[in-house]
Amino acid sequence: MFSNRYVRTVILSRVLLQLGVWIRNFAILLYVTDVTKNDAFYVSMISVVEFAPIFLFAIIAGTFADRWQPKRTMVWSDLLSAVSVGVVLLVLQQGFWLALLLGTFVSASLSQFSQPSATKLFKLHVPGEQLQGVMALFQSLIAIFMVIGPIVGTFIYLKYGIEVSLLLTCLLFVGSGVILLFLPRDVAERQEQKGAGFLAEMAEGIRYIGGNRALRALSAAFSVSGLAVGLITPLLLFVTMEKLGQGKEFMQWLMMANGAAMLVGGAVIMAFARKVKPQALLMTGLLVSAVCTVGGGFSTVIPLSFACQIVGGLVYPCIQVGIQTMLMQNTEAALMGRVGGAITPIFMGMMVLGMSFAGYLKDLISLEAVYAISGALLVAGALMLVPSFQARAVVKQEKRVL
Repeated sequence: MFSNRYVRTVILSRVLLQLGVWIRNFAILLYVTDVTKNDAFYVSMISVVEFAPIFLFAIIAGTFADRWQPKRTMVWSDLLSAVSVGVVLLVLQQGFWLALLLGTFVSASLSQFSQPSATKLFKLHVPGEQLQGVMALFQSLIAIFMVIGPIVGTFIYLKYGIEVSLLLTCLLFVGSGVILLFLPRDVAERQEQKGAGFLAEMAEGIRYIGGNRALRALSAAFSVSGLAVGLITPLLLFVTMEKLGQGKEFMQWLMMANGAAMLVGGAVIMAFARKVKPQALLMTGLLVSAVCTVGGGFSTVIPLSFACQIVGGLVYPCIQVGIQTMLMQNTEAALMGRVGGAITPIFMGMMVLGMSFAGYLKDLISLEAVYAISGALLVAGALMLVPSFQARAVVKQEKRVL
């Protein structure tokens, strides 16, 4: 895989981008908790502004990604993200800290144009038998930053403050964009349908999903799984402080354990990527994650909490690799942006909905009850994948008949 120029270049670019995102996110999280004195509403709003753009702009950005040249789209996305962070830094120096939320929203919105373009490059320039391995490789990259990201982000914020954290984020985004300039020049791989407008192309992507049984099953699983993830995403901070009796800085060690396990899990999947069906990977990941979610929400002892984070991290690559592989195997290259842009908001929209109510539900019922609901929803999401197995069985039977 590393012999592929596209894989090498995009990986190096994503290294800088991921580092910048982690520094930004942790600096903002710690700064907002300091300013608001651990207000649950503002803590949950941080997650909302990070993920809401995925729901709001993914299908629009995916449609444009199918129209635009992928290299140019990725470069401009990274550079404009850097500009947005720089503007927020200037506004923050005037004392308006809510600009942090607005800046994060803008930067996350721009990334919606970059991600489908990267996926499209892989679809075009990576052999089909290597796609699942490449997805596992990228999941391992994310896992590495799950380990070092919280440590680096917390250290830089505590040592140098919010201004230096944002400045470093800006520079890393610029570096990511510069690296992408070394990709080969974009080549138009398709001619746009004559007279086909933006809305018509967007509708074409939605119809494509409706006619594909595997993608429909994936969409259904996304809806409930996204809600499950959203309900607990902002609450790890409160698990750390209320259930384990630790300071908020201790959260980075839980995330580090989770990320280290993700790295191991990603490496295992890379080794067996060609032998396991993506549907099986995804279902296994969801079911095991359900158990770990409930255990982590109820645990009051540090060893058990770490165990849940580790086991959950081991199977998390199953979820991500299964999702991405199912999308890429069941979608034509010319429709990658639109299909991904239509399905991803289903997950992220429900995720944002869950995050919006996470703090409220925690105060209304209990932290444990929210985690229990999340676990039940993950099980429901796994069960919704059953039709995709049935569809695959029908296809195999038809091939045998032929």
